[in-house]
Amino acid sequence: MTNVAITGASGSVGREAIEAFSDRDVELTLFSHSETDDLDTTTLEIANRDEFVDALSGQDVLVHLAANPDPRAEWDALSGPNVDGVYNAYEAAVGNDLERVVFASSNHAVNMENVVSASRPESTTGQPTVIRPEDRPDPDTYYGVTKVVGEAMGDYYAKRHGLDVVNVRIGWLLSRDQLREECAERDAAGERYARAMWLSPDDCRRLIDAVTMTALRTTPTVAHGISANTERFLSLSETMLELGYRPEDDAQAVLDDGDEGRGGLQTG
Repeated sequence: MTNVAITGASGSVGREAIEAFSDRDVELTLFSHSETDDLDTTTLEIANRDEFVDALSGQDVLVHLAANPDPRAEWDALSGPNVDGVYNAYEAAVGNDLERVVFASSNHAVNMENVVSASRPESTTGQPTVIRPEDRPDPDTYYGVTKVVGEAMGDYYAKRHGLDVVNVRIGWLLSRDQLREECAERDAAGERYARAMWLSPDDCRRLIDAVTMTALRTTPTVAHGISANTERFLSLSETMLELGYRPEDDAQAVLDDGDEGRGGLQTG
């Protein structure tokens, strides 16, 4: 049995991560910043290194989702959880001899060239540039900068300490109804972003399972975490080949046809 710790377990991605392991022989330990009524979580202050080290005792894998997720936040609100917290996560992983760390990065780590303006990080130009996992970082906000730092931290610990590390650039997790509502309220640039970056709940579970349980060919590995969206510009080819991720949903199908959003498995 694999022992998997999840930080940020009470967040939207965290809740899908819990479901991702429902059919796996996995023992989950859930951490959140504060107590929740509907989940059995342990509170953890990720800025406290000693507390983090103690929390990961007996674990095999860390899925590190805890962060300030606001792409418009200023640096002082981000640097503690998103930089110091990531350093503490890796120190805790090494201190407890973990096998793997899955780090929740973001599309905002590589999206500067494609946003309409700095004040609109959740927007996409008319002709976005295709982004592949090996392309250089191109953060669009301070939030994106912290995710670049987090990816670099994982690179360091993978090479220096031999950890399996997966940096997952997560798109925009929304239900089908939420996707329709967001696109109905947005202008063309905002809708393009939603169509490109959508990650369905079902595909989020497939993604988390893949990045956590699949044997790695190389470490560190960068994975793109979106659905099989027709209008995507984050390449999925590498994630599908390296990790066996098989997304099935497509924002275009949901928005244009009104069906349940089943997409193909084409690469690119």
